[in-house]
Amino acid sequence: MREYKMAQSEEKFAELVWENEPVGSGELVRLCEKQLGWKKSTTYTVLKKLCEKGILQNQNAIVTSVLKKKEFYGKQSRQFVESVFGGSLPHFLTAFIGNRKLSDEQADELKRLIDQHKEE
Repeated sequence: MREYKMAQSEEKFAELVWENEPVGSGELVRLCEKQLGWKKSTTYTVLKKLCEKGILQNQNAIVTSVLKKKEFYGKQSRQFVESVFGGSLPHFLTAFIGNRKLSDEQADELKRLIDQHKEE
């Protein structure tokens, strides 16, 4: 199973790509310099790492995502539930909710989600 993890700096970089894709590599260098304070070499090093992880791609100097933001965080969340809670969504929800109470709206939304994803 592929591991979907990014260092904090990689995550900031991916966010820039997700917000601006498709983005030319030269423009990406300028964005990273302005918003992250990075040099060109740092931008290309991080880009290469995220391409190797299968999160981004750089084709003909145009950078796009292989995994969209929602897909990445969804896979990362499932990976977390698998590794920490043995894949048990009820155990995860119990830990997440803790001693808090759900509002009627939250409970209704969870019921709707469960009904939508239930096996028939």
